[in-house]
Amino acid sequence: MKTKFIAALLSLVLGFTTTAMANTNASPDEAKAMAVKAAEYMQQNGDDAAIAAFMAPGGDWHDRDLYVFVIGDDGTMMAHGAKATLVGRNVNALKDVDGKAFVTEFLKIDGEDWVDYKWQNPTTKAVEAKTSYIVRVGDKVVGVGAYAQ
Repeated sequence: MKTKFIAALLSLVLGFTTTAMANTNASPDEAKAMAVKAAEYMQQNGDDAAIAAFMAPGGDWHDRDLYVFVIGDDGTMMAHGAKATLVGRNVNALKDVDGKAFVTEFLKIDGEDWVDYKWQNPTTKAVEAKTSYIVRVGDKVVGVGAYAQ
């Protein structure tokens, strides 16, 4: 009897934990709102101040699995809130696990739009489906993506 109770309790706790973990990802609407806000911030404060703010760990530009990235038209990563090692590198030829050249798609955007691809979630470390909202700011794009929920 005691074993069945413990097993039932463990099952209940694991069920709540799995549900809670599954709901920690931000939504596409939240990603879009952050991308638009980041683009406005860059326009108002300039590239250097914006990039420093976007890269600051735990700052206003990080929320759960959301972070800002900035890529110049030449393909150079100017800011990446989750993988600082990408900054300064040309990522134009980057492809996801399915071979999709998503950076090329980012750079084709004139205005604002969504791009779907797969990328490593900084929270789970797993490669997951992601949709990023991209905003053109002059000769660069600003983006924020949401992972599948």
